[in-house]
Amino acid sequence: MFLALVAALLPLLAATALHAPAAAAGEPARDAARAGAVPAAALTEVTNFGTNPSNLRMYLYVPESVTPKPAIVVAVHWCTGSGPDMYNGTEYDTLADRYGFIVLYPSVTRSSKCFDVSSPQALRRGGGSDPVGIKSMIDWTTRTYDADTGRIFATGISSGAMMTNVLLGDYPDVFAAGAAFSGVPFGCFATTDGSEWNSACSGGSVTRSPKEWGDLARGAYPGYTGARPRMQIWHGTQDDVLRYPNFGEQIKQWTDVQGVSQTPTTTDTPQSGWTRTRYGGTGDRAPVEAVSLQGVGHNLYAQGMASRVLTFFGLDGSGPAPQPGACRVTASVNAWSTGLTATVIVTNTGTTAVDGWKLGFTLPAGQTVTGGWGATYTPSSGSVTATNAAYNGTIAPGASVSIGYQASHGGSSAAPAAFTLNGTACAAG
Repeated sequence: MFLALVAALLPLLAATALHAPAAAAGEPARDAARAGAVPAAALTEVTNFGTNPSNLRMYLYVPESVTPKPAIVVAVHWCTGSGPDMYNGTEYDTLADRYGFIVLYPSVTRSSKCFDVSSPQALRRGGGSDPVGIKSMIDWTTRTYDADTGRIFATGISSGAMMTNVLLGDYPDVFAAGAAFSGVPFGCFATTDGSEWNSACSGGSVTRSPKEWGDLARGAYPGYTGARPRMQIWHGTQDDVLRYPNFGEQIKQWTDVQGVSQTPTTTDTPQSGWTRTRYGGTGDRAPVEAVSLQGVGHNLYAQGMASRVLTFFGLDGSGPAPQPGACRVTASVNAWSTGLTATVIVTNTGTTAVDGWKLGFTLPAGQTVTGGWGATYTPSSGSVTATNAAYNGTIAPGASVSIGYQASHGGSSAAPAAFTLNGTACAAG
């Protein structure tokens, strides 16, 4: 029913099994080898990594030259494939050797060897099935190697491309960007009868408006108002498994999710037979990038494409990520029966000064801001934006500003769970 990737994939590597140790949060990457996490420069299976409702297997590649606070690339295999197949059939491991990031290879154990991108459980945050297991793998890797939570990425081929779309919909606060090779939009493959296959979607006959597609992705995590992952989309015009109309439907979805125009800002031909369009920006890290391959079928992935993925992700050293740069926010609350005060510390963890800032967050239900300091807060409830005061609008690299507010509450006195700085998701804690 499904096509395997190119028949010339290298032979399957035998992977070493390893039980995951109990890793302390924030353990530095340089101490991970001492702690016995995984051997460097070898594909290694990790077990007991956390909640795993669909019995996925986890394989990890950590280069010898892993960087402090490394990025994580989740590389998701195709139907009939496996994590080791994805390792052998792509060059992410050799690129990790060059750039110092970690590669995580989820692997399906169900008989079809296809990822669940269709069940109701898979299409909502924390709902169960494969996305929950993959999130557990990411959490384990982040804890063990003190990875950078602002630089977690997903990429996949065919079923893995569909899962990339699903992961970015379910966990927009986790992923910075994704790259999907021969996939379909989030929610396109949805079924309610237990079937893994949706013929209407695969045949390219499922069409929706951009807003309808966007609402499907946003509906996976109701109430989330933070930054959304960027998306790179690849598709061949002669794809006979997941038909070419799915390319345009993905563009509709992710431009709407990003809130950018459906009209390309640039169109070019980076290689003969390729047409690349960018939306919402003109550079290598536009909010949405789409590459159409003329006359190419379903098995379009080829050597060299992973390097283009890394450029889109910003992991190849070709320049800084879009500004404002990285940020970290800590929030603490002092509460009483009907009120609270919150202290919020915003740190610029990037390399460029932030000049003028807006901090976005969502108050828990029942909370209303009644006053504040260090910023102007609007509106007083729901999705709030704190805008800098005249004296603290510039945050130098490595510097912090402290602001706060007083609020009434109707029972929940929790601090906000997620923050964005000028639209960029911040790490928490």
